Amino acid sequence: MYLHLGSDVSVNVNEIVGIFDIEKVTVQSYMNEYLSYCQKNSKIYYVSLDMPKSIIVCTDTVYISNVSCLTLRKRFEEVSSVR
Repeated sequence: MYLHLGSDVSVNVNEIVGIFDIEKVTVQSYMNEYLSYCQKNSKIYYVSLDMPKSIIVCTDTVYISNVSCLTLRKRFEEVSSVR
């Protein structure tokens, strides 16, 4: 099953490691270091140019999305209940 992250981007739910609120985690130094590392290694994909609201960490890529964590959680629950 796939989770729609916004725009035309969807990811396999089995690849998702975590979904985080961008305002809460970017104040943590370890997250900033991780995002910097991902940026240097071309592992970050911006879903939209709109104001980012969430960070979706997958096995190979980090997605920055304008969709809130709560909305993504609801979508995930809907997709999970289909199984």
